[in-house]
Amino acid sequence: MDENLRKSIILEHYSNPINKGLVNDKKYVKINMNSSSCIDNLDFMVKIENGIIKDARFDGEACAISTAASSIMMNLIIGKKIEEVEDIIINYEAMINEESYNDKLLKEACVFDQIYKQANRKKCALLPFEGLKRILSQEKE
Repeated sequence: MDENLRKSIILEHYSNPINKGLVNDKKYVKINMNSSSCIDNLDFMVKIENGIIKDARFDGEACAISTAASSIMMNLIIGKKIEEVEDIIINYEAMINEESYNDKLLKEACVFDQIYKQANRKKCALLPFEGLKRILSQEKE
């Protein structure tokens, strides 16, 4: 991916994040995620019905990478079955860790395919997906 396009996508999702803002609805599973190495402190909410992500939201204070990754994640998961979302998470983590992954599945999230070059930013890019994993594991309990 062209570096200018990469920066443009990240900046757009940072400046105009998708589904930012929480709702007061007991049907959502909520979790807080924060980072010890950055300002990131985000709340994530996911509404799951019949094994499908019906809605997902986030809010809080975070760096450009975590905010953009959260916004992009919203695009990737809403309307998907839990099994599909789990596959997205596996492929995203593989990409961040320089392993083989399905770029067609990750779509815009591929803007973070070079994040491994800045090891301290990997946590920022992974934070929303770690939160999503925790929410999905709570749902299975």
